[in-house]
Amino acid sequence: MLKYDVRAAVESESAQIKALIHEAGINPTGLDWKRFLVAVNESGRVIGCGQIKPHGKDILELASIAVTSEHQGQGIARRIIEMLLAQTPRPLYLMCIEHNGAMYEKFGFRSIDYAEMPRYFQRMRKLFDLTRAVRRTNEDLLVMKLG
Repeated sequence: MLKYDVRAAVESESAQIKALIHEAGINPTGLDWKRFLVAVNESGRVIGCGQIKPHGKDILELASIAVTSEHQGQGIARRIIEMLLAQTPRPLYLMCIEHNGAMYEKFGFRSIDYAEMPRYFQRMRKLFDLTRAVRRTNEDLLVMKLG
């Protein structure tokens, strides 16, 4: 069984976080290591991460959830998400590709309509829709809310 710890990131792990986000193909904007929780294996390698990203003073986003490909399916993302949720006030938002929505529903998130989205997420949704012609998938972007 894999042994790992989930804890607050330290500055020296910033490059590992960025590399993991790049490997996962996640939006690389807003990667401030100070907001991240990381899963670290026994050798000190970051094998998973996640953050709560602020958008203004009242809007928080669960973001940058990623696990190395060789460690997926072992509950690492779930543990990171549970720890982030335990320390974050509501409401909490997230954006994900449509096929990932069911995973977040397990934590109580629900997909919201465009009219219910804060402006930041409305802008992101519009940008996503504009890229439809060049994307590799026809899946939609979900904006979800907890609380």
